[in-house]
Amino acid sequence: MPVGGATILHADLDAFYASVEQLLDPALRGRPIAVGGGPNGGVVLAASYEAKAFGVQGGMPGWRAAKLCPALTFVRGHFGEYQRLGDAVMEVLRDVTPLVERISIDEAFLDVSGATHLFGPPEAIAALVRERVRRDIGLPISVGAARTKHLAKIASQVAKPDGLVVVQPGTEREFLDPLPVGLIWGVGPVHQQRLAERGIRTIGQLAQTPSSAVEHLLGTAVGHKLVAMAHDEDPRRVVTDRRARSVGAQSALGRRRPEVEDVRAVLAHLADRVSRRLRAKDRAGRTITVRVRFAGMTSVTRSRTLAQPVASTLTLTEVAEHLAWSAIHDAPPGTEITLLGISVSNVVDQLIVQPELDLRPEDPWRPGSPTGSARRAVDGSMDRIRTRFGGDAVGYLPAVLRRGAAVPDEFRELAEHDL
Repeated sequence: MPVGGATILHADLDAFYASVEQLLDPALRGRPIAVGGGPNGGVVLAASYEAKAFGVQGGMPGWRAAKLCPALTFVRGHFGEYQRLGDAVMEVLRDVTPLVERISIDEAFLDVSGATHLFGPPEAIAALVRERVRRDIGLPISVGAARTKHLAKIASQVAKPDGLVVVQPGTEREFLDPLPVGLIWGVGPVHQQRLAERGIRTIGQLAQTPSSAVEHLLGTAVGHKLVAMAHDEDPRRVVTDRRARSVGAQSALGRRRPEVEDVRAVLAHLADRVSRRLRAKDRAGRTITVRVRFAGMTSVTRSRTLAQPVASTLTLTEVAEHLAWSAIHDAPPGTEITLLGISVSNVVDQLIVQPELDLRPEDPWRPGSPTGSARRAVDGSMDRIRTRFGGDAVGYLPAVLRRGAAVPDEFRELAEHDL
């Protein structure tokens, strides 16, 4: 555990996408707005705090949001502005300390232990960060400060909206114990419900529960981690050179029976998104993992590790199809699926691919084989066309057919900013 003062900060922009829209259009300030969706359909991507007060949330159907808040204004997203302003905020943070670990487009950890001689104690630095982001960029930001990353993140959630919470050393238990377990990083609705069924609703109650009991309830790895978090045991340091160990994308489907063409279209769309992000950074991966979530929240994963790293859209699609159907066929007949996801791990740099001599049986999944080389050439051509004319200018047919999905790819790619 880090020693000394509350020198780990977690800075998190408030209702980022909606706040950007209100910054760009002053007429929207103080009004309930939703980014994306509409009264007749679509999905809400983000909501302002004025809209959240009526129960409007990201991921909600537009018609439901309009019913909850009749005065709700729907706006289209300015995705380029999200990226620009998110980057500008990170530069403000780096003016305070070089030890900034960006974990998404709108949040980051800071280690300010080396900056206190310049700017004062952590609480003064946190106040400075908030003032500069508001003054120079025009966006509200909440900051939590503590001795650990885990606690700093919880503090920033408690500080919302547009606030500052500092957990001084020695007051951790007093701060944590009454808070709901849902504030712990990694506790989702399912885990929260299971814990509540055992009478565990606060972080203090979780800390008082034997680790073995929580591990039995949630699984060994998850249970052990959550109990450690409840005790504020978090040795992680702020890491500035943070490269993703895996690259992934997923798509919620509602509830539907798995049909061949439908599954292929979704997986092709996901593989296209993942492979484009890999190739943009000259990277490739050997292990492809597919996640299938069935009705009832049961998730199954299947993985395959290839002999060589790949970043081809068609290869990822074909491997993902084999893995997905393996999981689906093992489920009881008639089971509906609600989500599909693809991730690529064992990621390495791949600047070039060495062509192979045609001395072995053709394997299209080997990037250096004749088919693999052809796939790489096609991907490269399409990447260049997209760079010049936009992401929708060209694509593989199944992925193109999937573009009618409710959440725009631009929004997904901002959330998947991981390379």
